[in-house]
Amino acid sequence: NKYYVLDLQPRNSFIKWAVDQGLTVFVISWVNPNEHLADKSFDDYMKEGPLEALEAIERATGQREVNVIGYCIGGTLLACTLAYVADASGKDGRKWKGRVKSATYFTAMVDFEEAGELAVFVDEEQLARLEAHMNEKGYLEGHHMATVFNMMRDKDLIWSFVINNYLLGKDPFPFDLLYLNSDATRMPATMHSFYLRKMYLENKLTEPGGITLDGVALDLRKIKLPCYVISIQDDHIAPWISTYAATRLYKGPVKFVLSASGHIAGVVNPPAAKKYNHWTTPEDKKNPKTPDAWFAAAKEHKGSWWPNWDKWVKKHAGGKDVPARQPGSGKLKALCDAPGTYVKVRSG
Repeated sequence: NKYYVLDLQPRNSFIKWAVDQGLTVFVISWVNPNEHLADKSFDDYMKEGPLEALEAIERATGQREVNVIGYCIGGTLLACTLAYVADASGKDGRKWKGRVKSATYFTAMVDFEEAGELAVFVDEEQLARLEAHMNEKGYLEGHHMATVFNMMRDKDLIWSFVINNYLLGKDPFPFDLLYLNSDATRMPATMHSFYLRKMYLENKLTEPGGITLDGVALDLRKIKLPCYVISIQDDHIAPWISTYAATRLYKGPVKFVLSASGHIAGVVNPPAAKKYNHWTTPEDKKNPKTPDAWFAAAKEHKGSWWPNWDKWVKKHAGGKDVPARQPGSGKLKALCDAPGTYVKVRSG
């Protein structure tokens, strides 16, 4: 439900910037689940998330083809969806064929062998205890998720506030990313258990047929469309040495780009800020087998990776500009102003 990380304020909004470049942008607004959604599965997230979004975009614009982006676990879900589409059979499967022209992954893991600091919290004993806790309420409370992420960066997200605010009596400095960090996200029991077990604990997504969604055995090697993988150098949630593994799994052309900074700030890095640099390798060169070899061959560029992505994605955007679209003018009517209603629900 934290999709608004890409639209925190005008000066660093990726969504506004993309629209300013002439792109039509749709964003999935995820509900913050409660006990009534306890049985929602990863299958449901796929069918009622990205697949339903494709249908909604067609109703809104008349266009069947899209370029898609997935951020963090949303990127993992996107990879699952594209593998599902690549192998789905029958009438339902055929209707998704050719709908996605390119895929972009923001700090997304599909190979969890080297899952970084989060792996400390995922073993059989801890998962069993967590599942028992979730089954009591039907979801994992948001404050549990927030605590885990804060502990991974305790110096910045815990002790700095103890020292500056509690001991020294200073008022917290207003900072949009810390405001986002305080907006806790719940996780439905069924989906979260599946995600932690099948991905983090067992690393089944890398195995052909290791995971089945809606009756389809997934194989990431069947994803053959152009992919843009942006990873972040100091990412503690999705380490770039892990996200790089996608270059060996997807069989289409994969452009791998590395940005400086962390999981959020490295992504939310507008060109006007002239901050965090990024690294690329020539598109006509194959990605090396190892992340170290890739970095040794990479060239550093000043500032944001956004313009690099804009140039890449427009190669797959149809080659024709259209007049600016007015939300609600098509067959899909507007419900309310952005950012919608889900984002206003707070949870503990």
